[in-house]
Amino acid sequence: MARYRGPKSKIARKFNDPIYGPDKTLAKKNYPPGQHGRGRRKKLSEYAIQLAEKQKAKYTYGLLEKQFSNLFDHASRKSGVTGEILLQLLESRLDNVVFRLGVAPTRNAARQLVLHKHITVNGEIVNVPSFSVKLGDIVAVREKSKSLEAITYSLSRGAVSKYPWLEWDSTALAGKVNVLPTREEIPENIKEQLIVELYSK
Repeated sequence: MARYRGPKSKIARKFNDPIYGPDKTLAKKNYPPGQHGRGRRKKLSEYAIQLAEKQKAKYTYGLLEKQFSNLFDHASRKSGVTGEILLQLLESRLDNVVFRLGVAPTRNAARQLVLHKHITVNGEIVNVPSFSVKLGDIVAVREKSKSLEAITYSLSRGAVSKYPWLEWDSTALAGKVNVLPTREEIPENIKEQLIVELYSK
């Protein structure tokens, strides 16, 4: 399956959650999409609920099935709470860090900035959105890209410095990962324990 590029409102309605940000369509049509979206829905099985939670996490962070599975394997091998570690690994992706810093308004936009070589990590250009940012790494806008309209517009919206685990230097247009975020510092409405239960079957 290729990366999803279809209507975002359709996915938000599927999970009844504005996973791509504020959505007027979801507010008007708070029922699943499709011909029978408004009809009676049978009670979902435990497996279906767990699967839906995994799918929601995949769509939220823009991962494909194999990428998500590999990330879960990595999380399960680490000591600690697997669900929280999984979310920390997702938050540590370069495209997500660029989004959290406010350099891009969405994760998709952040992904494009990374792919088009507008972002550096510790002074080196990195064009891999899935690159895992480590503690102490400096994620910055490339010098030649600092005047890019998309970046200046996003930063002007004042979305920076919202997350205590990130430090932002507005002069250098650079951010630093100080600590890994705790579960309370990750705002995504994801029930990670359901994902752990799904992969534990």
